[in-house]
Order: sequence, then C-alpha cells, then structure tokens
Amino acid sequence: MKEMYEIAIIGGGPGGIASAVESLILGIKDVILFEKGEGHSTTIRKFYKDKKRVDKDYKGQKIELNGNIYFCDGTKESTLDLFDKIIQENGVDARFKTEVESIIKEGDYFVIHTTNNLIIKAKFIIISIGKMGQPNKPSYPIPSSIKSVVNFNANSCVDGENILVVGGGNSAVEYACVLSENSPVTLNYRRSEFSRINETNQENLTQCFESGKITPKLGVDIESLEDENGKVKVNFTDSTSLVFDRVIYAIGGMAPVDFLRKCGIALDSDGVPITDENHHSSVEGIYIAGDILYKNGGSIAAALNHGFHIVQEIKEKLD
Repeated sequence: MKEMYEIAIIGGGPGGIASAVESLILGIKDVILFEKGEGHSTTIRKFYKDKKRVDKDYKGQKIELNGNIYFCDGTKESTLDLFDKIIQENGVDARFKTEVESIIKEGDYFVIHTTNNLIIKAKFIIISIGKMGQPNKPSYPIPSSIKSVVNFNANSCVDGENILVVGGGNSAVEYACVLSENSPVTLNYRRSEFSRINETNQENLTQCFESGKITPKLGVDIESLEDENGKVKVNFTDSTSLVFDRVIYAIGGMAPVDFLRKCGIALDSDGVPITDENHHSSVEGIYIAGDILYKNGGSIAAALNHGFHIVQEIKEKLD
C-alpha cells in the first residue's frame, strides 16, 4: 500500500467503479477504492432479486453516457458481470471488506482511517456510497422473535409463502410482481396511488391487480407488528389486521448522513450533500458521486457520468 494516493474512492458501486476506471484511463495511477462489502456493487448484489431488470434510463431519466464504460439495459447478473470485467481489465486497486471510519483534512491532503486500522493519505476523495446500503426501516418496533421473516429484500422468500410487500416505489412493485408468480402477495402502500413508478412497472402492476395475483392494501399505513405463532400479524391504521408468513419492506434508503457530517460535508434539509455543478462538496477536495446526490435515488448511468466528470476535473487540478 502506498503512502500517498492521488485519489481515494469510498464506495464500490457504479459511481465508485467509474471513478476508479476513468482515473486509470486518464493516466492517474495512484488510485485506491474502499468498499465495506465483500465485493463491488453491494446494493445491486444484496437488494436486487435475481434476474431483476436493470434499466439504463431508470425512472425515465434519459442519460447519454459520456465516459468510457458502455452500459445498457440488462439484468442484475449482466450488470454485475460487466463491472467484474472492467474492474479486472483495468487493474483497479479495490480493498473490499474495508469500511472507512473517518476522513480528516490535513493541509493539502486527507488522512483516511478504516475500521480495520488502515491509515492512508490521499490528495482527493470521491465518496460514492449508495443509499440502499442502509435501507429505511419502519418507525415502529419489529419483535425480535419474527425478525427472520421481516426482511428488506426478497432473497429469503420461499415459494408458496403468504407475503406482504410494503412500499410505493419501483422496488416494492417489482418485488410484488415477481413474487406473485409463485406466492400469494399483498402490496401495502400508505397512499392510494403509485405516483413514483415507471410505466413498465405500472403496466405490470395493473395486470397483477386485475388478475388477482396481487391483493392491494392501499391508502392505509401499518401501525404495528406482532408475533402470532411465528407468523407476522400486521395491524393497520384502519383497525384491520392480517397475518403473513413474511413481510418485505421496500421503503427506500437513507443517505448515510452521520458519515457525511463527520467528514464536514454540508447537507441540505433532505440530508443530500450540497455540491456544485462538478459534484464538488463543501469540503475542498471531496467530491460526491452516485445516488446520494438525489433525494429519491439516481440511475446507474448518472453515477457512471458522475465518475467520469469528477475525474476530468481532478486530472486538471493534478496537472
């Protein structure tokens, strides 16, 4: 490990990978990437169900790619394969299972401390930590006896289970539609209409509602959960209660505001980092890439462009 790096990247998702690859292509060789997960793209790997569709133009965001990474519509698997390939081909120095604890500015460089006691220095920092890495959890308690069947992704589902999916975004709808192929599914959303989902998901959801594959429980919130003989009793705010084998929450992710604040980065009222048009934060030398730049999440294509544009500016400063 070098004593001083030109760029240190925090986060191994699309924005972090793009930042590393674009740096190396530009001739910036002293680059290191830290990722607390066991591999890159933890959000995709952990929170996307197998064979989930991955769109370039997520939520209708039409984005032209500006960098050297070619990304198009695919699946969870094809997306992970693409990032595997470009990391290997470009020789990215990636340190997985390494969580950054603090970033401290000392003069013209930063000192980075990790939870496994590594200390390195870097001239520039790119933070690209995903929002879904810390999924939002309900405000009411989850009884410890049923935590194994109250999940924040669909990886543990078993065919035939009676499942409740909670949420009103694309992930919740996609979980519900996929799971309804082999299980009875109820979809709960606190609003009566789905205003945040894309057109394809709206069509699929409408078909599932009309065919009876998904039972809607809309315009009502959840008040509490109880253990009923190992199953989940869900008490709603309309005074009704239903029992499910499993409950899946897909209610979004929250920007890791504590870490960002610890780095001294200014945030807006929604907890989103304040940056300029070049994604430069309020701290000189720290840039932000990826979906933590958005209140409601961004696209993979946008994150790839963030990495490209950030590195272009850093290259000019290094020269």
